[in-house]
Amino acid sequence: MSHYQHHTKKRFGQHFLTDNSVIERMLQILRLQADDPVIEIGPGSGALTYPLLAQLKHLDVVEIDRDIIAWWQVQTPLQDKLTIHAQDALKLAIPSLQRDTRPLRIVGNLPYNISTPLIFHLLRNRAYIRDMLFMLQKEVVDRITAEPDSEHYGRLSVMVQYYCQPHYVLTVPPTAFSPPPKVDSAVVYLQPWQTPPHLAQDEALFYDLVAQAFSQRRKTLRNTLRGLLSTEQIESAGINPQQRAETLSVEDFVRLSNLL
Repeated sequence: MSHYQHHTKKRFGQHFLTDNSVIERMLQILRLQADDPVIEIGPGSGALTYPLLAQLKHLDVVEIDRDIIAWWQVQTPLQDKLTIHAQDALKLAIPSLQRDTRPLRIVGNLPYNISTPLIFHLLRNRAYIRDMLFMLQKEVVDRITAEPDSEHYGRLSVMVQYYCQPHYVLTVPPTAFSPPPKVDSAVVYLQPWQTPPHLAQDEALFYDLVAQAFSQRRKTLRNTLRGLLSTEQIESAGINPQQRAETLSVEDFVRLSNLL
């Protein structure tokens, strides 16, 4: 088994995972079947790619780094099992990756500099996704999994939890990577709701309302939602207009957006 040796590129936010115990834990969470349709974002040096290939009949990988792409393309023994999509994951047409009607399983050690916009891109395509397992900056995972009225709760918490059930899997120290990042990382498992527990009548309005509510964290809903909802409308949803956005649950935000 050959592993790619190369200099990481700062513009791609590359930190290659090297800790086998972390990789084993990620595979335990996935509980793969050989014919599962799996997409790995950012195969890098293959730390996760090779264990995935060992369990799967076929694997799709998405990579933007031309040097890494060129290396994977000459790994002759893998040609029948590996499809390389040489493109920016943020521009990935998720439906085109389906080989049949089964929803996709998406995994990866995501570059920290694109992780949040990439998650939003994937959530917009959640109808085609069964689940997601990602290595992210710990701060981002803390935000994704945060509960209302906690330090990390915000727009990202509300939007991800509206679309998914998030599960904090484990914390990963900088020593698990080469080169080591300056911060801790964490693994998160995201499972899109088959039936959302709270349904916004207009998801675009829901998105806008959540963004506006968190635009000035220190201000009350009466102030942040001015122009969208009156004090009376906020009260009609059973919510005190003097509350701040970080105290509201996903259900609260859905109730407010359904007034628009």
